[in-house]
Amino acid sequence: MTLCALVLAAIASLDVPTLALEPVTGGLTRPVSIAHAGDDRLFVVEQGGLIRVWDGAALRPEPFLDLRALISTGGERGLLGLAFHPAYAANGWFFVNYTALDGATVIARYSVSPSDPNRADPASARTFLRIAQPFSNHNGGQLQFGPDGYLYIGMGDGGSGGDPGNRAQNLLDLLGKMLRIDVDTEPYAIPPSNPYANRDDARAEIWASGLRNPWRFSFDRTSGDLWIADVGQGQWEEIDFQPATSIGGENYGWRRMEGSHCFNPAIACNDGTLVLPIIEYDHSDGACSVTGGYVYRGVRSPRLTGTYLYADFCNGRIHGATRDADGAVSTTMLYDAPFLIATFGEDSRGEIYAADFSNGILYRLYDAKPAASRRRAVRH
Repeated sequence: MTLCALVLAAIASLDVPTLALEPVTGGLTRPVSIAHAGDDRLFVVEQGGLIRVWDGAALRPEPFLDLRALISTGGERGLLGLAFHPAYAANGWFFVNYTALDGATVIARYSVSPSDPNRADPASARTFLRIAQPFSNHNGGQLQFGPDGYLYIGMGDGGSGGDPGNRAQNLLDLLGKMLRIDVDTEPYAIPPSNPYANRDDARAEIWASGLRNPWRFSFDRTSGDLWIADVGQGQWEEIDFQPATSIGGENYGWRRMEGSHCFNPAIACNDGTLVLPIIEYDHSDGACSVTGGYVYRGVRSPRLTGTYLYADFCNGRIHGATRDADGAVSTTMLYDAPFLIATFGEDSRGEIYAADFSNGILYRLYDAKPAASRRRAVRH
């Protein structure tokens, strides 16, 4: 290797981010989702039924909303998701995803209290969608508003193991799907551009199919691309990618495939219509369940810009993934956390957070390594 090449390699190595986690608050109980309302606050969902407010300095003692009397919790059930309407500053609406006492998934709208921005009005509830669940696991849980202003809902396949009802491939069933609905009308409307909006052989709410348990998904706030972390069966975890130009209708393969591998049937499972994951990993090294994160678009850590951060719930390892101009993806392990990471979150400025499920600590992620000085390479 020439001296010039050695210098360039050394500079490149200096530019590799050193991910660090800064605790910002404790006192949480089983945090499973993090959202912002367009200001400096973060709203943390506790699986047991509370939404807590971190105001940028401290965790407020009173909850934003208490749904404990309405939910069934434990295992994969509970209060699982939260999303604020894009026009929240004007209308005060936010949406929750929870498991009802009878086991069904409920998507409901609430309003903020007119007298206190840190409290919701519990009497404002409006149920928009209710989906029966045949088993107690694979409830999905994530809610996100897309760049198009529609609400996206990640639904698991209904549970048990191996999707015994083949629901993820059944377009007449909402389970095992990504749903997209217009919540500006009550209870909701179907976006006319949904791929099955005008068909009788499919549910019009479906945006994409073939998902097992899309526990956490997110939109890149700059590009609008959608990253879906879909929890695997027994061998493979996967992350699916949907470009912002998508018109919907993707089939991500489950249960015909687990990751990029045939599952049921065991051979000849892909007829060419399935969309394969851009990232997959097996269950070695203690891995068991992918936790999807966000593409970093903050300002504190410029070397993380454009990196999709995700983790595994069981082994705590946080990885960063980047896509090049041709769409090729590379991943790097950035941090080995000694705790269970159930969720990531993004604040209004694009900084990324992670929650310790077991110990109830909220962390801010950042690059702890000073930016490498960029010097002109000397020609030899």
